[in-house]
Amino acid sequence: MSLHTTVLGDHGPTVAFAHGLFGQGKNWTQIAKALSADHRVVLIDMPNHGRSPWTETFDYLDLADQVAETLRPEGEVALVGHSMGGKIAMCLALRHPELVERLAVVDIAPVAYDSGREFVGYIETMRALDLTRIERRDQAEEALREAVPNPVVRSFLLQNLRRTDDGWHWQVNLDLLGEEMAGLVGWPDAELGESSYDGPVLWVGGADSDYISDESAGEMDRRFPRNRRVLIKGAGHWVHSEQPEIFLEVLRRFLP
Repeated sequence: MSLHTTVLGDHGPTVAFAHGLFGQGKNWTQIAKALSADHRVVLIDMPNHGRSPWTETFDYLDLADQVAETLRPEGEVALVGHSMGGKIAMCLALRHPELVERLAVVDIAPVAYDSGREFVGYIETMRALDLTRIERRDQAEEALREAVPNPVVRSFLLQNLRRTDDGWHWQVNLDLLGEEMAGLVGWPDAELGESSYDGPVLWVGGADSDYISDESAGEMDRRFPRNRRVLIKGAGHWVHSEQPEIFLEVLRRFLP
């Protein structure tokens, strides 16, 4: 399966980015442009998102293998992953350590989370939107306003709406993600066995987020013994969007 990628910069060490649920590679564009003067930056649309193909099942190990095959021609890379993309990136580093020179994990841990209720709500809202009655994007935004009152989240979700010759469509695979939410919020601990990754790891969290906890630090230390944990003040789960300048500075200090 060939995943959609966008490349910025043409010299220097390669940095690859894996986005989170409902995202696309282009979500990292601001950070990528800042790095592209001295790095080759690869933005990847994860499977079932953006312009990448859809899959029939959701399995972190399979997704990690697909991303690994996309990155293999690049050689060794610095890999950055947020949320769902962070879990894919961690699985990739554990299964294909020869491809990952270093790893940055953004606001997620190698553990299963209790619920994806918030995400299920977004999926149900998006699926309920009657796209046959939408003529303009602002109509879709208005239709989502009540169910998704936060304008930042609403705009983020609507990035997935695309118009083709036969009308409006969601690029993200809503049916699969809704059905496989247990797997999405889960973590393939048993399947990974005792594998660990010995390269340098930057573990970045938002100080206002509850995705990273002291309880999950033990698993992070077990799987990624060379990790350094950084919390960014004034940021929740979308750290790189909420505090882009601070996040960029933290990332720059970590990258080759």
